[in-house]
Amino acid sequence: MTNEIPLSSEESKSSMIYTADDSRSSMIYTAETARELEENREIENLKRVEAALFISGRFLNLKDLVMLTEINPLMIRETLNKLIERYNRDDSAIEIIIKDDMWKMDVRQEYVNMINKLATGSAEFTKSEQETLAVIAYKQPAKQSVVIKIRGNKAYDHIKKFIDIGLVISKKQGHTLELSLSEDFFDYFHLQKKESGEVVEESEEEGDEISSGAG
Repeated sequence: MTNEIPLSSEESKSSMIYTADDSRSSMIYTAETARELEENREIENLKRVEAALFISGRFLNLKDLVMLTEINPLMIRETLNKLIERYNRDDSAIEIIIKDDMWKMDVRQEYVNMINKLATGSAEFTKSEQETLAVIAYKQPAKQSVVIKIRGNKAYDHIKKFIDIGLVISKKQGHTLELSLSEDFFDYFHLQKKESGEVVEESEEEGDEISSGAG
């Protein structure tokens, strides 16, 4: 038998108030914590999707973004809308382009010429690689054997690199490969492709067309 000391009426009332206050504080704390966690999750999602678009440098579909960010599709669409809204609101030089339910981070059109000037002769492609790519663009669809005859054996490595990064598409044709430019090539270099196969620079100042028909 335990010797419990009964509480006075005032003590009982005080205990009930403390209990109620503790419960209310706990509810407020829980709500604030949940809201804070949700905000942190949204910020993290924005960073992940933004990083994926920035690093890829090409159009990504929903499946690509899910794989890269590990975010569920519904949240990705919501996050993309928020990113697009933010870039538009901040009047940024960067924009997110939408094409065929795919998304790509790019420089706004008015700054494309400046970026192209900076990219000319960049370390990303050596001068020799650029010349090989120019031959493919000019002669496409071009046989690999023809490109090798023009550019030499070093072009084998160049062609493999272009295929690996998705700028050139290859298909077997007899004992050689037939090479043609991919859609990523036109996106990467900010070029337009006519139905005839010609390559046209996306510039208001330069209207010259670079023929890429068979040569």
